[in-house]
Amino acid sequence: MESAGTDTEAVTVAPVPSALALPASFKWGVSTAAYQIEGAAAEDGRGPSIWDLFSRQKGRVVNGDTGDVACDHYHLYREDVALMRRLGAQVYRFSVAWPRVLPRGRGRTNSPGLDFYDRLIDELLESGIEPWLCLYHWDLPQALDDLGGWQNRDIAFWFADYAALIARRYGDRVRHFATFNEPNVCTLFGYGMGWNAPGIADRRSFLQASHHVNLAHGEAVRTLRTLVSDAQLGAIYNRQVCLPVSAAPEDAVAANLLDACWNRLYADPQCLAEYPPELVDGVEEFMHAGDMARIAQPIDWFGLNHYCPIYARADQGPLGFAWADAPRDRPVTGVGWRIDPDAFRDELIGTHKRYRLPIYITENGYGANETLDEAGGVNDGGRIAYLAAYTHALEEAVAAGADLRGYYVWSILDNFEWGSGYANRFGLVYVDYPTQKRVPKASFDWFARLIQAQRQRDRA
Repeated sequence: MESAGTDTEAVTVAPVPSALALPASFKWGVSTAAYQIEGAAAEDGRGPSIWDLFSRQKGRVVNGDTGDVACDHYHLYREDVALMRRLGAQVYRFSVAWPRVLPRGRGRTNSPGLDFYDRLIDELLESGIEPWLCLYHWDLPQALDDLGGWQNRDIAFWFADYAALIARRYGDRVRHFATFNEPNVCTLFGYGMGWNAPGIADRRSFLQASHHVNLAHGEAVRTLRTLVSDAQLGAIYNRQVCLPVSAAPEDAVAANLLDACWNRLYADPQCLAEYPPELVDGVEEFMHAGDMARIAQPIDWFGLNHYCPIYARADQGPLGFAWADAPRDRPVTGVGWRIDPDAFRDELIGTHKRYRLPIYITENGYGANETLDEAGGVNDGGRIAYLAAYTHALEEAVAAGADLRGYYVWSILDNFEWGSGYANRFGLVYVDYPTQKRVPKASFDWFARLIQAQRQRDRA
């Protein structure tokens, strides 16, 4: 998720971590995304994605940054997996770059790209780390965008064909698959507000793209279920309470509309077979007979990404709401996102009650504008305190009955943070981009000690 913010840290350093009261089977891990870390954007037959073109448009990304090199994970993946092993991560949730394996999104496959993920998956397994593969983390092949992208209904079936390729290639070693990461962000920001690729700001385009993403999810789940009989299938949703920026009634209406677009437009049809009533009139234009049955395919787990509450204000534009900055009455992260672990706890409990699926926290983390100190390290006390507070909140959610199965930090590495470019850093590991040197931060050691304490408790 992206938002504007300032560099403010009103938090204190957490104590040495101790084990939490969580199920013994609870999994600890880290998450990344292909475009944000891989680099090698024009190497070994990879085709261009919408983010390759979008990031080159003036004013779209801070400092004109692109993902051309990013963290060079394409070449340095062994070093990065070694860091995960040193951390004690049990799970690595990553995405496949659709244009790396299918340069035009369909048709001819790209062997070097497919080979890269073979090497990555094998390296993870040899290191005792479970690979969790996400099919789509926003890097749509540009060739498909040229055909209408997510506004073209045919993309649901192109996506299913892509899912079939991935299943046949990696289904012998990968057990956990996710269809989409944060469909709310890539559709609302990409088609409704124009902030992300492909840069469209139109309510109709947004609802059309959203319905086709939902349809693609269902088609992919059905395909994966057929081809990988023992697969554990899910999707990853960004869920954050939507609050009015003021007490004005019109802002409350705006917050409810944002909630429909942000929290319910994807999980509700996919898991409950219904669209939010606030949006049904706009979505009906794109629905065909039988679509809801195609969308609402049973899944095995619910991926939840969460960072902070978000705020809405009334707006006369076609969406009926506008994004608002968070009130500064509580501490914020280094990039200006509100710190509210109680909201995280409540979201976990509410998601459990609404969808009744095992929940894995597939992203949670702390962003800041960081540099190396004089000793050549990063003493990121703000991030440590954030992780301590949020992992305690998940412990409280478990105590309240939420079925939580894992927690995966965003992210193992600093990386390309979409519209913020390389200005915002979320990693447990600092990346010096000119040299590609990796420097574990203080939070890396803290999180490693937490995982170690948890494992010792589980063995006792």
